[in-house]
Amino acid sequence: MTYEEAKAKFIQTWGTLATQWGINRTMAQIHALLLVAPEPLSTEDVMNQLQISRGNANMNLRDLIDWGLIFRHLKPGERREFFVAEKDIWKVARQVAQERRRREIKPVLEVLAELQLADADTPEALEFQKVISGISSVAGFADSTLNAVVQAEENWLMGQFIKVFK
Repeated sequence: MTYEEAKAKFIQTWGTLATQWGINRTMAQIHALLLVAPEPLSTEDVMNQLQISRGNANMNLRDLIDWGLIFRHLKPGERREFFVAEKDIWKVARQVAQERRRREIKPVLEVLAELQLADADTPEALEFQKVISGISSVAGFADSTLNAVVQAEENWLMGQFIKVFK
């Protein structure tokens, strides 16, 4: 496989896989392109290499910055913006966990906290409270787990994975 073939396959695969962790395909493909780029890339570079529109590139670059996965890079003498990805994959994993926790788990926990009944004295209300309590337990566990990943160091995280598979 040539470098260009491998690069294209990686970008395509990263785009498909990243949809599983809450990022759209184009956003993930831009992230993959920046991950493997040896030098910072401009919006035009991203547009040309991925064959996407300026609006699509700009919107997804902004989203990647918001996620903390890429950063603006200034080149002296250049008016254009350039972008570079965080290359430490452990930092990327922690950042994705942090964002998913903030965007998905925290809102669920907030709503569940509001759903506590003052008068759980009917069978329907008791069943409702039981279900909400169970969902709260699972969401709380997910929140704790993602928080542990966010705060984890690489060696600790690897140790935890190894324990799971023993």
